[in-house]
Amino acid sequence: MTIQDITSYLESIAPAHLQESYDNAGLIVGHSDTEVTGVLTSLDCTEEIIAEAKARGCNMVVAHHPIVFRGLKRFNGNDYVERTVIKAIKENVAIYAIHTNLDNVRHQGVNERIAQRLGLENLRILSPKNEEETIGSGMVGELPAAMSELEFLRHLKTSMEASVVKHTRLAGKDVKTVALCGGAGGFLLGQAKKAGAEVFVTSDYKYHEFFDADGEIIICDIGHYESEQFTTQLLAELLTKKFPTFAVLCTELTTNPVSYFV
Repeated sequence: MTIQDITSYLESIAPAHLQESYDNAGLIVGHSDTEVTGVLTSLDCTEEIIAEAKARGCNMVVAHHPIVFRGLKRFNGNDYVERTVIKAIKENVAIYAIHTNLDNVRHQGVNERIAQRLGLENLRILSPKNEEETIGSGMVGELPAAMSELEFLRHLKTSMEASVVKHTRLAGKDVKTVALCGGAGGFLLGQAKKAGAEVFVTSDYKYHEFFDADGEIIICDIGHYESEQFTTQLLAELLTKKFPTFAVLCTELTTNPVSYFV
């Protein structure tokens, strides 16, 4: 089993050309013809993740977030990005990222996993980019039965294992249609309103952006890590299904850089 075998399969699900122009998904560290001893899946790639991969017999990390977004001009270990890349090279651990291309697929992608966690039905792409509506941003679906707003907030917090849910003013209406986007999805608010959603679940909202709900929808910000954390299991499941006799492990570390004092 080579790195190329792993990446070719993942890109059959989420082709590299579907990533956004600003993204850096793909093989970041390593050679495609390297034999793989095991894969560690994670949301982020950090020095600790590289150390965990090495300790658990994995020489490849498949992460959602790319450790490198912009070009590196020096490798002096001055920040966590440089230190992670240096450690990966020293330990012979490859790093592969499958980011916005996995966000932009209808099936087996990040947003479908969130919708599954919430128990949504009749799923569809929130902002489709092709006629078949199999590619695009975000997702929208319906709850099996309508909930009160407070019931939905409790359901959201529990289902997504979120410490807190930041939200706009409640409207006193039942929640049936839910729009969502893993990560920073504020750019999809207009589409969420057009879809008739009562709530929009995403993350990374700034203070003034909450005003854009304008009484038409409830924005629920659950945190970036919290919205995408189950991508780790998603990646492991996809790889295990394809390569059932191969060692695929989920990280046991929490890479969330945000802590909450409750």
